[in-house]
Amino acid sequence: MVSPPHEAMHRIFQEYPGLFTGVSKALDLDFARPTSVTILPTDLTETRPVERRVDTLLRFDSEQDDPFLLAIESQGKKVADKPAAWAYYLSYLSTKYKLPVLLLVVCQDRATAEWAARPASLGPRQWPALTLRPLVAGPHNMPVITDPAEARADLALAALSAITHAKETVVDVILKALSTALRDEPQAVVDPIVEFIAQGIGGNSRAVEIWRSLMAVDLSFYKSWLSEEIRDEGRVQRGAEDILVVLQARGIDVPDDLRERITDCDDPDILRRWLTRAAVVPSAEEIFRDEEA
Repeated sequence: MVSPPHEAMHRIFQEYPGLFTGVSKALDLDFARPTSVTILPTDLTETRPVERRVDTLLRFDSEQDDPFLLAIESQGKKVADKPAAWAYYLSYLSTKYKLPVLLLVVCQDRATAEWAARPASLGPRQWPALTLRPLVAGPHNMPVITDPAEARADLALAALSAITHAKETVVDVILKALSTALRDEPQAVVDPIVEFIAQGIGGNSRAVEIWRSLMAVDLSFYKSWLSEEIRDEGRVQRGAEDILVVLQARGIDVPDDLRERITDCDDPDILRRWLTRAAVVPSAEEIFRDEEA
């Protein structure tokens, strides 16, 4: 079964085709920004009953470079037969479209990324007939975007940063930067970013809870299915936990007496007010400013 992180790692390029420009720069490659991008059919099935399907397929056109195809594959683990399948994809696409083809493999762990990046030769060792050289984006080479201003400058790349680093502890800071960057953006911009991240970090339950809590700070703004899900599950009952998770994500220490005060509170209005403050205050004590003992 296809997992949400798998879908997020390649579908984000369908939603934001220009993301490849940021990825290529991060990999020290010089691809011109496209003037147009076409999403192509991903079905590579032949007339014989063998189904072959690439995850995402895009055609890039620009004024500086010749047109080329970008095949994007999400890879969650090492699969011995995959390089041969990728070689088939590229050969088939080259034959069908008569255009140069580039393969981009997106991974969430370093071991898989390093495996995918190794050139794979097909043929005898004395004379390999074909060598596959995928371009790989993963936690080993994608930028760690922790500055809200940098995240705001390229929201799609920041989202991919969170997705590719989803299994690492640094994802907490990336998510915080993204939540801050999204605050002043239109809802039409926010919704797909929120959903891609929710899918892409789905394998890390702790990161999911942090993201949910960050989104819960201002649910009147975030209208995606994620915020609706939080509403349906009763965020008021989990208000104390959300406050503590947000503070943890921001690296703010919570003394035991303040932690107890938060967890003992059963007033949803007070918890809501504290949760909003938790996203911006410099210390845990500041959450309780102007509050009566």
